[in-house]
Parts: sequence; C-alpha cells; structure tokens
Amino acid sequence: MRIRRFTESDATDLYEVLSDPEVMKYIEPPYSMEQTKQFINSFGLCEPPNVYAAENDEAEFVGYVIFHEYDSDSMEIGWLIKKKYWGKGYATELTRKLLHKATALGKQAVIECDPKQEITKTIALHAGFDYIGIKDGLSVFVKPL
Repeated sequence: MRIRRFTESDATDLYEVLSDPEVMKYIEPPYSMEQTKQFINSFGLCEPPNVYAAENDEAEFVGYVIFHEYDSDSMEIGWLIKKKYWGKGYATELTRKLLHKATALGKQAVIECDPKQEITKTIALHAGFDYIGIKDGLSVFVKPL
C-alpha cells in the first residue's frame, strides 16, 4: 500500500468511492462528481491535507485515508475503500501505516465511526485501540502512545 497526496486527476477514481451508496452507508449521502471535486480541493489539496489517496502495490487507486490533527495530542485516522477491494486487508494495512505516522509525530491515534459500523470497530479493536464511548453521535476509539 502507498499513501500519497491527491491530485485533481484523482476525481474520477474518488467519485467511484464517494458515489457508491454501500461505501457511504455510514458516512453521508453519496456524492455527485461536483461534490467529489470540491472534496478533493477542500480536504486533499489544502495545506496540510486532511485526506490522502491510497494505492495498492499495482498502483491502483483503492480509496482514501483520513490523517489530520484531531486535537493537540491526537491524529484522526480513517479510510474509505472502493467496494471491489473490500475484504482484502487494505483497511488493516492502512491503519497500521497511519498508526506508524501518528506515533512518529508523538501523537496518539483516534478513529471515529458510526456506532453501527461494525467492520471499523473490529479493525480498531484488533489494532489495539480502546473504545472510549460516543462523542457527537460517533463511536470513538483511541490508540494511546
């Protein structure tokens, strides 16, 4: 897996992720192409970026990762993966990579998800995160340093 900066040319690949109702089930309503382009501009092309593109070893766009400051002690991490890549271990591998980046910055990691999002909960707990409760309607998991 490779994590890299977004480019404007990623819009079509990202649209495949953000327009899929199953992928977006616990996030928000599916995006239009215009919303996808706005997302890249607002969150991927800003300084510093809040999201990054994720590619597999064959350089195929598999989705995106969330990596930004959550609070002064923590980095929020997360991912959205194209449905055709579900079940291949990508989310687990991306979690490991993002944990490494957060630790290198001297920060703990936080994952937030919809309380019904069982797969994300499983990945977080398997990676050693502690469930700390519900905040603003989301389940919150923390991986201390």
